[in-house]
Amino acid sequence: MDYITIFGDIHANLPALTAVLADMDKRGLNNRYCLGDLVGYGVQPNEVIAAIRERGIPVIMGNYDLGVGQESDDCGCAYKDPTAEALGKRSIAWSNAHTTAENKAYLRTLAENIPLQLGGLRVLLVHGSPRKVNEYLYEDRPAASLERIMDVANADVLVCGHTHLPYHRVLPSGRHVVNAGSVGKPKDGDPRAGYIVLRADGGELSVDFIRVAYDAEAAAAAIEATAGDPLAMPGEFAAMLRMGRG
Repeated sequence: MDYITIFGDIHANLPALTAVLADMDKRGLNNRYCLGDLVGYGVQPNEVIAAIRERGIPVIMGNYDLGVGQESDDCGCAYKDPTAEALGKRSIAWSNAHTTAENKAYLRTLAENIPLQLGGLRVLLVHGSPRKVNEYLYEDRPAASLERIMDVANADVLVCGHTHLPYHRVLPSGRHVVNAGSVGKPKDGDPRAGYIVLRADGGELSVDFIRVAYDAEAAAAAIEATAGDPLAMPGEFAAMLRMGRG
């Protein structure tokens, strides 16, 4: 392969996923891989899982996939304050109640990581980090720490998600850490869905960050429409989609 198409953190946002897949089709992009977190926060977990399974796209298990697959009340998220934690508890409760048993079984089958060869480069796809599914690798992490993580990865290129903040960082060793951002819950202030394309020319890597406009209002309204549900999804998540933050 001379390129790989990578996306993740869909979070049950079917309008965003539909738009991203259509954009990939339009560009003729294949070799597709998903970094996980198919469920959580949005209200169409079964539809998102069906769309991924229909296309046979390889998927890594995200922390939310792990939680819902095991019917846990813990999504493995890090919360900044008790309010955010309370919202998260409501999200995973709703997701547990509305994801089918068949789809929970599917989530339990997802891979821990996916190693690939891209040109002359060894690539490792993970959700959080090679060490933990829910470890956050932010762009401002000290280089020495990322170098140690790359040693664990045993790769030239590490591609992760989980933070919902896209970046490409070249370390002093020449190795690369790339975050693919988020399809269904961006947090960088741009509400458009995001995915990446990695290309290799020998040992040289290039990363294209692609943003796709989608009907975020429809996704937000679907969250708000659960208000009458005993396990209503928090309306705050609708506001986050509209702003591309949170």
